[in-house]
Amino acid sequence: MKLIIVSGRSGSGKSTALHVLEDLGYYCIDNLPIGLLFPLTQEATEHATPGRLSKMAVSIDARNLSGELSNFEDIYRQLKSTALQVEIIFLDADEQSLLQRFHATRRKHPLSDDKTSLREAIHNEKNLLEPLSKLADLYIDTTGTSIYELRDMVKQRVVGRKDQELALLIQSFGFKHGVPLDSDYVFDVRCLPNPYWDHSLRNYTGLDQPVIDFLEQEPASRKMVDDLIGFLESWLPAFADSNRSYMTISIGCTGGQHRSVFVSEQLCQHFRRRYGNVQLRHSELPHLQLPDNN
Repeated sequence: MKLIIVSGRSGSGKSTALHVLEDLGYYCIDNLPIGLLFPLTQEATEHATPGRLSKMAVSIDARNLSGELSNFEDIYRQLKSTALQVEIIFLDADEQSLLQRFHATRRKHPLSDDKTSLREAIHNEKNLLEPLSKLADLYIDTTGTSIYELRDMVKQRVVGRKDQELALLIQSFGFKHGVPLDSDYVFDVRCLPNPYWDHSLRNYTGLDQPVIDFLEQEPASRKMVDDLIGFLESWLPAFADSNRSYMTISIGCTGGQHRSVFVSEQLCQHFRRRYGNVQLRHSELPHLQLPDNN
């Protein structure tokens, strides 16, 4: 039996993730009290007919009592001691994005009241959910991500992953926009020659052949790619052996348009020959999020 626990701050996309899992055959429960989590799995395991309730997903959020949230780690250990396959997906976004989403929908935050502002509620919620976030197998940063992109990400990273398979996300980003919150590894490629300063290349990206040709003829670019491949080939198997299910590798340059895109593409091409679930995301190229894994 497989159990996915979906959590995260309000407005980060938990409902969207849960709906995707439901559409893909998971038995889903929203806002389950933590105290019922272990009895639920026992009941499902003991009484479910073959093929039914073999895949379950539950959403746990700050609407739970704070005392129950603080006891989550003990319940999680109980679950891990059984034959269950348990994964925790934690969704989050930066504070400004969460504020904008609540203002846009005009919904009330579950922790806000006449004495607690929306900003304070968002901050308090982060502290309340720390027992879940620190145990997460997959941390998804939904800042700047649309509903449709999040749906694709859940389908490809979670449901598209075979049991015991390490799923990789390689993403480019621009340091001037901030380091992605969901990064496991962050590599800085700003030391490479910058196509931006060549006016004939400025309006291209690292996906375009003129920029590719420019960077491929630079020895530093080739050495950077080779060194990153060597490092990751050495250490990714160690993460897989320690039962790590997901890894997010972030490659950054100044604006996230040229060098980081080029290097991310090179890494993705290489590791798709080694791993079955490798996704590619260009954070600063929003129209090119998570293409099909082929």
